[in-house]
Amino acid sequence: MKNLLLEKLNAKTARVGVVGLGYVGLPLAVEFAHAGFHVTGLDIDERKTAKLNAGESYIQDIPSSVLKPLVESGKLDATTDFSAIRDLDTINICVPTPLSKAKDPDMTFVNSAVESIAQNFGKGKLVILESTTYPGTTEELVLPKLQQHGLKVGEDFFLCFSPERVDPGNKQFQTRNIPKVVGGHTANCTEVGAAFYGQALDKVVPVSGTQVAEMVKLLENTFRMINIGMVNELAIMCGRMGINVWEVIDAAATKPFGFMPFYPGPGLGGHCIPIDPFYLSWKSKQSGIEARFIELAGYINGQMPHFVVDKIQNALNDHAKPVKNSKVHILGMAYKKDIDDVRESPGLDIMHLLMQRGAKVSYSDPFISNLRIEDHRLESQDMLPSCEAADCVVIVTDHSQVDYAAVIEKSKLIVDTRNALKKYQDPKIVAL
Repeated sequence: MKNLLLEKLNAKTARVGVVGLGYVGLPLAVEFAHAGFHVTGLDIDERKTAKLNAGESYIQDIPSSVLKPLVESGKLDATTDFSAIRDLDTINICVPTPLSKAKDPDMTFVNSAVESIAQNFGKGKLVILESTTYPGTTEELVLPKLQQHGLKVGEDFFLCFSPERVDPGNKQFQTRNIPKVVGGHTANCTEVGAAFYGQALDKVVPVSGTQVAEMVKLLENTFRMINIGMVNELAIMCGRMGINVWEVIDAAATKPFGFMPFYPGPGLGGHCIPIDPFYLSWKSKQSGIEARFIELAGYINGQMPHFVVDKIQNALNDHAKPVKNSKVHILGMAYKKDIDDVRESPGLDIMHLLMQRGAKVSYSDPFISNLRIEDHRLESQDMLPSCEAADCVVIVTDHSQVDYAAVIEKSKLIVDTRNALKKYQDPKIVAL
């Protein structure tokens, strides 16, 4: 089975499947279609499959001009019918892995995807889980469902874990040129998994097993989350001491060794950094170990929207205005610059907290046309007129296309949480 699958991969006759056509799955499907494989995307969302089959992209990093030729050439298609798995040779699972309200892993989407695969499974297939999760998931949740009909892993079928490393909006590093870590349940599994990714991606990094590969992703994002937590705490300290934290970081970054600059902000956003470390924290508790750094950094980062709202309140107070009934306009609601993703965005928390304190909140974002905060549906407003009408403007996301000089000219008061206005000297600017 291994040799047969390797022959198909090398000849590019293997049928590739991707379960979950979001920010991870669609770019992966596109890369394998570009490499010459026939790729079938599977998703329970009929809107996504319909758009893909029409050659219309719904992911910012994949232009329709790139997607449409692949669809028209027959290299890429999509379906909601999971019986298509019977005709596939490889299946990548790229579904969401959120946290519950108690910050425990929610494996609902992974379990559902694996059950659908198992119902249509057979010999000679390669299954790779890419969804970020806790160490042991591949062996504990995926493997038993796939071998329930007597198939033997490493001989009859092959199972790997490969952490996704997608960075939405990054123009330099995308799916093809980001090194791809892969670990299999057996040596044969790792060999097949590495051969699979090697057909379409620039560099493959094999590791000894699935748990190593699962831990790699958690280390990467926990490293970032803890360092961001540290610098956010430093920002709070510097604020109390009247020290410019941005100047401190820039000066420290001149050290050519032993220091890597991280920057404070209004809080953490996206699907990875605010969530993934808590998978590790949860798993470590199962082993009787308390992940103190993770819990503390998570608490500090979670408090940053409150710190920002306090900063807004104090800035308004210095202008003889209460928060209640003041017009506060937020610039940027995406979780980071130049993307259209609001998942876990700190802007949502800041907006909610301001509404709780009675502020009249509006926002502008060139990438986010509308959003919902609890029962409130809001639409992006014209930026400069809104800045002129507001009592306070808050820069939450520093999109590149914003004319910040014009924002300063029109605004009465600005709270800048991203250091977007660092080159401007104006008493109306309040930095984080």
